[in-house]
Amino acid sequence: MESSALYNVKQQFFLGAFKSLVDYPSPEPSSIDYVPILVYKARAHIASGDSASVPSLLPPDTENFPLKAVGALAAYVSGSGDAALEELRDLCVEIEGDDAHATEREKGWVRVVAGTAFARAGEVEEALETLGAETSTENLEAVAVIVQVYLSIHRPDLARKEYERSKAWAEDDLLLQLIESSIGLVTGKDGYSDTHAFYTEQLANPSLSSPHLLTARGVTRLLRGEVAEAKSDLEEAVTQQGGHEDEETLAASVVAAGLGPKRDGAEEVWSRFASTYPHHPFVEDMHAKGDQFDEFAAKFSIPPLAIPTAA
Repeated sequence: MESSALYNVKQQFFLGAFKSLVDYPSPEPSSIDYVPILVYKARAHIASGDSASVPSLLPPDTENFPLKAVGALAAYVSGSGDAALEELRDLCVEIEGDDAHATEREKGWVRVVAGTAFARAGEVEEALETLGAETSTENLEAVAVIVQVYLSIHRPDLARKEYERSKAWAEDDLLLQLIESSIGLVTGKDGYSDTHAFYTEQLANPSLSSPHLLTARGVTRLLRGEVAEAKSDLEEAVTQQGGHEDEETLAASVVAAGLGPKRDGAEEVWSRFASTYPHHPFVEDMHAKGDQFDEFAAKFSIPPLAIPTAA
């Protein structure tokens, strides 16, 4: 049975309230919640683009497996590349050893963190294997990442299968609902009604501030054709981020600006997005399509105009 403090921390992390977790005070090292809350705080720093702060958050020379894992994830996101991934691979092997001093819950966190890193690195098969997709894991956090990996490779059928399988053993809690909403957002099930209702219900919580949720509902509203309402959500998400536009909010804003009769500022928003996040898949796809168009256009020769002859 977990404490109310840890329960609230987990809920905030799952719903993308990363700033609240970054500001959340770290528990005393003697607390039973010390490691789990530190794990979620570190992951919140990484998710909010502040991976550089993670080393100072963690105890120096820690031997705790989950804390070493989040430290390696932060290093990978900060640019350490293969070295950080190798460290995570080593940790995944170590936790399976007979002399590994780690609980099953801690082993689960290591797999989730490592799987997240492998997915970010494009190592899809390794990510799925690490997360337990092939062994029917009963770790709901691992299932959540597995579902995201399947959705990222355009396999909503496998994501739905994983979700349906987890319903047989998982409690009907927030994370399970969030998994279902993610699948609904991609597949458009029931006209996005269930997904929209879930995000709206969570945003009604006065104690929760989550730009991530606002962006998710904004995207849902775009897909439902509610452009004005979507723009309102996206603008509020930016406000909650202190004026900063993260890549997903800005990507959604590009789409929103291009819809409707006026297309207010669409070119300016796109230019800002492409220059700020040049490696976002949306930007890379648009550049690839532009290059392809130029290639095809160069191969197309315009025939001379036909000049009518006198009868």
